[in-house]
Amino acid sequence: MDGAVAVLPNERALVTQAVAEPAAFAAIYDHYFPRVYNYARYRVGDAPTADDLTAQVFEKVLVKIGKYRPEQRPFAAWLFAIARNAVNDHLRAQRRHPWLSLEALRDRASATPPPEEIAERDESRSELLEAVARLSERERELVALKFAAGLTNRTIAELTGLSEGHVGVILYRAVRRLRAVLAVEE
Repeated sequence: MDGAVAVLPNERALVTQAVAEPAAFAAIYDHYFPRVYNYARYRVGDAPTADDLTAQVFEKVLVKIGKYRPEQRPFAAWLFAIARNAVNDHLRAQRRHPWLSLEALRDRASATPPPEEIAERDESRSELLEAVARLSERERELVALKFAAGLTNRTIAELTGLSEGHVGVILYRAVRRLRAVLAVEE
């Protein structure tokens, strides 16, 4: 994948049809679900929360689809603006009311894959998350939109109000910093 969010061939027609007939929304949902889920999963760090947030995003999209205006911006940009707001709202609430999910603990007790593999994967993930945590909030968000959601720099620019070139520069510097931090930790 080259970072572009593939547009459904009949996306405008599906969006228009989904306003009057919610069943037509299924094709849009199937197409965008993996990207929205990956974005949420990357930003929040655990699968059950990402599941919940992804469901909330698509519920909001379905409720608000009649307000979407294709002449203002592409559907993917509109959809990810909703996803971004849902994730940011969740993260703000977590900072105010931190808690440990029992679901997260239950997932850790799984016997498959082997414990050594889980430990190695968790260590690598932990190192990456620690490195990402050293980035600024804006850098973390852009990295999530680019690599977890698979958005193009142009779409990210539309979402964030930055220029496409500025998005590219921020991402380049953020990835370079991540590589440097991870190389030092090895």
